[in-house]
Amino acid sequence: MTDVTHDAAETRLRRSPLHERHLAAGAKFAPFGGWEMPLEYAGGGVLKEHAAVRTAVGVFDVSHLGKARVSGPGAADFVNSCLSNDLGRIGPGRAQYTLCCDDATGGVVDDIIAYLYADDHVFLIPNAANTAEVVRRLRAAAPDEVIVTDEHEAYAVLAVQGPRSAELLTALGLPTEHGYMSFSAAGLAGVELTVCRTGYTGELGYELVVPAEHAVAVWDALLAAGAAFELRACGLAARDTLRTEMGYPLHGQDLSLDISPVQARSGWAVGWDKPAFWGRDALLAERAAGPRRTLRGLVAVERAIPRPGMTVHVGDVQVGTVTSGTFSPTRKQGIALALLDTDADLPDGAEVEIDIRGRRAPLTVTKPPFVTPSVR
Repeated sequence: MTDVTHDAAETRLRRSPLHERHLAAGAKFAPFGGWEMPLEYAGGGVLKEHAAVRTAVGVFDVSHLGKARVSGPGAADFVNSCLSNDLGRIGPGRAQYTLCCDDATGGVVDDIIAYLYADDHVFLIPNAANTAEVVRRLRAAAPDEVIVTDEHEAYAVLAVQGPRSAELLTALGLPTEHGYMSFSAAGLAGVELTVCRTGYTGELGYELVVPAEHAVAVWDALLAAGAAFELRACGLAARDTLRTEMGYPLHGQDLSLDISPVQARSGWAVGWDKPAFWGRDALLAERAAGPRRTLRGLVAVERAIPRPGMTVHVGDVQVGTVTSGTFSPTRKQGIALALLDTDADLPDGAEVEIDIRGRRAPLTVTKPPFVTPSVR
């Protein structure tokens, strides 16, 4: 991630409605999908922010994430005919992880959380950089009675994550008892918002979808009440180390137009028995033939930090490439996701090496997650 100055971002990057709050907190900023967002905060840093989420509670501003609404008669059926997962598996008030795939190749345009309100109403949260393309594809395919609306800047999203997240929200009078991957309407500081039992850290957590004009009031209420629960504001650098520890894929690195759900081991997010979804034929063919590479986990044997783009070797043979890599604050060692050639036939426990500026470092093939999940 490349840092950008406050002035340089002025003309070319969107900003969260909480930008001034982040400035006041001494945030270090970086560009994310066309937005200038907090990377980490003064007085904390990645390690303290990461630890807060694993041991207490952290709050992230993830307002850069996209928002789109699909409405009208048959909206849910339309979305189900386009996106990979099967909305028929859930009912209103539930959320689902799904993929927007290219119809010709099966490559991943984006991964998305779909919130099913009713048969005629689905709310989507794609990644920031891909929102316009997801909306474009849906609009091009939608029948006249289905309306696809880009609401990217209409809402802020605040992720409250960690083992004490429910305590904090309960203290604010917000609902916390709904099940994982479900959502409910609520109010806070006179603001109507949606409380979602979702997140990207592997911890018990919630995401609050808030009208952008009220984001500051909700942020301030969270921070005021959060002192009693050891709340820490967290930047997107900690979000990345947390999600990597869980083995959660990041679009553009572990999923992309060149990395299919079959290769990324995300077939669980595909409704294989559905009669139609974008990329169905290509993905069925790839699954039947077997992918030429698959996403695997790696753990460093000695002091080494894998980074995206590093090559993976067995002896003199290159067998793959690191897609995501970092230092795990929880395990105190390097971890990575890597696309490994299936022909290399590497079982869990096999040792490989990565190339770090001409030096070889050993790692062990390991099935993610790298830490025990606590989302439920």
